Amino acid sequence: MSKIKIKKIISIGIVIILSGMLSACGGNALTKDTASKQDENKSDITIVTSFYPMYIATLNIVKDIEGVKLTNMTPPITGCLHDYAVTPSDMKMLEDAQIFVVNGADMESFMDDVISQMKHLKIISAVKGIELLEGDEEEEPNPHVWVSVTHAITQVENIQKELSVLDPARSKQYEKNAQAYIKQLKELKSRMHQELEGITQRDIVTFHEAFPYFAKEFDLNIRGIIEREPGSQPSAKELIETIEQIKVLDIKALFAEPQYPSKAAETVATETGARVYILDPAVTGPMEADAYIHIMNQNTQVLKEALK
Repeated sequence: MSKIKIKKIISIGIVIILSGMLSACGGNALTKDTASKQDENKSDITIVTSFYPMYIATLNIVKDIEGVKLTNMTPPITGCLHDYAVTPSDMKMLEDAQIFVVNGADMESFMDDVISQMKHLKIISAVKGIELLEGDEEEEPNPHVWVSVTHAITQVENIQKELSVLDPARSKQYEKNAQAYIKQLKELKSRMHQELEGITQRDIVTFHEAFPYFAKEFDLNIRGIIEREPGSQPSAKELIETIEQIKVLDIKALFAEPQYPSKAAETVATETGARVYILDPAVTGPMEADAYIHIMNQNTQVLKEALK
């Protein structure tokens, strides 16, 4: 074989090898470029929460994730949604959203109207799998589950799992954020149990049915509830019965809430000599990711002072 033919064969071989290398490199670059474009083309998503505790839980799951817009439907000063009426601006907000995060357990009594008019809206109920406590006098189950740190953790898990199904492109980010927040909540729960372990007086009187889950978690006994519904004034008969009960049980601390007037609490305190403290059910507050933890830490200190 001539030297010329050998050189031609070698040249052709080099070209084939180089072509293969370039194709491989080009293929990898195309794959990376495509993946990059896919990341860039993630559809923006708008999430609306029904009220404050759902907003704080969801905020911790979606924070710092690009393309996710989170809005709370009700003003942060609203409190619980017992008598809330949906406004036209609320409906417009939900019309523009893809996902609506609610507490569930009939906390959002307006849900039937929303569902009937918003066929496109995907609804996440955060109480899924939580055993509900029954209300007094054959009332509906108590929906205030988030006041228990244990249940708050479950609600974060529920929201994260549902978001990951509805928006799989961001599922890993949702899970990472949720796990980081759940770690904080578990530390909060452990700390609260440790600090409240030494309390000997565990009988309390509250002014709203927001605390049964909280009381169950921290082994407190709710001996009386003066205002069944927030803002409703107890009758004279109910006040007298509560005052007598407090005297018999020798209860020294009454727990009002920062969201509602404490006129009835002050009346009972005057008649019994008990002191009024503020226990926060975390239904209002700053729109910040660590707000729930701060509120519960403050509740711990209040209980330590009141029940020492």
